Amino acid sequence: MAAGRLVAVPALAVLLAGCGIRATEVPTNYGPAPSRVRCSLAEPDVTAQAARGLPVQVFLLCGSSLVTVDRTVRVPDGAADSERRRLVAQGLLDELAAPPSPAEKEAGYSTDVRGGITVGAPRAGDPEDTLRLSTAPDSLTSYALAQIVCTFSDSAAAQGDGSVVLGGPGAGPPRRYECTDEVRARPGSEEPPSKDVAGE
Repeated sequence: MAAGRLVAVPALAVLLAGCGIRATEVPTNYGPAPSRVRCSLAEPDVTAQAARGLPVQVFLLCGSSLVTVDRTVRVPDGAADSERRRLVAQGLLDELAAPPSPAEKEAGYSTDVRGGITVGAPRAGDPEDTLRLSTAPDSLTSYALAQIVCTFSDSAAAQGDGSVVLGGPGAGPPRRYECTDEVRARPGSEEPPSKDVAGE
């Protein structure tokens, strides 16, 4: 009986060895490794940017969320605060509408803000920090509105409380918009919360 067990052990070992995955000669090609991490850019030269204008950040789309990238805008020295706010806002809008650079495109960045939108001064009865857009905010796509609100609210175009007052070209009253974590994470489904500024 002991001899039978000794014979059975090597036979069992051979059977188990045959259950392994054999190496294959078939070549596999999954393409080259990614050359750049998605939504990640090399660090910008802040010193060089500052020489070209005021360093700012704008929110571009990458995947399904908003991501900041560095830009610069030019603002004339000596501009009054209200005019400076409008000029900064216009510069930010122009940067949002500009096509992403080749490196940004390669990293997956895009924008939903269309060119040609201009920023006007507040009208009589508007809060002094109102930015009147040539396109009504409620006619923008949810992506474009989120890009504009988040970019403005985190810049010298706003009053510094994390919100921005936007109006359109018509007689409708402006509204105060906020950029929230939910908007930055899901700009396609989460519109920036807003409220009427009447009585502020």
